[in-house]
Amino acid sequence: MIEFYWPGSTGEWMAFLVAVITVGFGLLLYFMPRLSFRILRLQTMPEHPDAIAEGRGTMAGFYLASGVSCLILAQPLLYLVLGLGWAFTALGRLTSMLFDRGGSRFNWISVLIEAVLAALPLGYVFGFV
Repeated sequence: MIEFYWPGSTGEWMAFLVAVITVGFGLLLYFMPRLSFRILRLQTMPEHPDAIAEGRGTMAGFYLASGVSCLILAQPLLYLVLGLGWAFTALGRLTSMLFDRGGSRFNWISVLIEAVLAALPLGYVFGFV
């Protein structure tokens, strides 16, 4: 019988928390894509209502798959993938801020949050916590 695994150390709890937050973002994107797009400062064009599918499919799908996988299987390599996903999200935002002149307050706060969400599972995986 498969049992749900509860984290056993502080580092594992931090990685677990990031997985829960990631699932939360995925659920928000899946069930409320228009609200999510407003929060993210994205706007669909009226002649392309099918663009909402990107929020539900592409964005929510990856958040939900990576987060739920970590919660169900609780394997260090999955936490590594989760941490790297958030790290590359922060790197992409930093690159945009540098090359696209996107240095807004929203982006600075977002990159800080993404860096923390990357550091927690990576810190656990690499034994820093």
